[in-house]
Amino acid sequence: MANFTEVVPVLNGVTATTTSQATNIESAKKVVLVCKRADHSSGSSAFTAQVSADGTNYIDYKKWISNAANTNTQDLIRVQTLTLSADGVDFMTMSPEDGFLDIKVTATETTDGTHSAWLIIEH
Repeated sequence: MANFTEVVPVLNGVTATTTSQATNIESAKKVVLVCKRADHSSGSSAFTAQVSADGTNYIDYKKWISNAANTNTQDLIRVQTLTLSADGVDFMTMSPEDGFLDIKVTATETTDGTHSAWLIIEH
């Protein structure tokens, strides 16, 4: 099979705490979660994910590689949550050694805002 990349919108402009439907990532070589907060007045959007090996039982994914700035002497920064406290876009990448069948993304709203998320999946 040839390599290809797909962009899957999983949350599209939601305005309350919302969890996406499951997205299959079984053959993924790389998974990136891109998150956006818009219409900010106050509060924040916290993005998290749950993964499953069997499509039934889901667990919190706690090993995202953060896009946070660091020095060359630091290890990769691992996080469970990406929080946006103003309008903006950021991303985090799944650890390449991890493989799962499905993923669900949750945006947890505090106060206000519009929340969107996309998975970039490289097969």
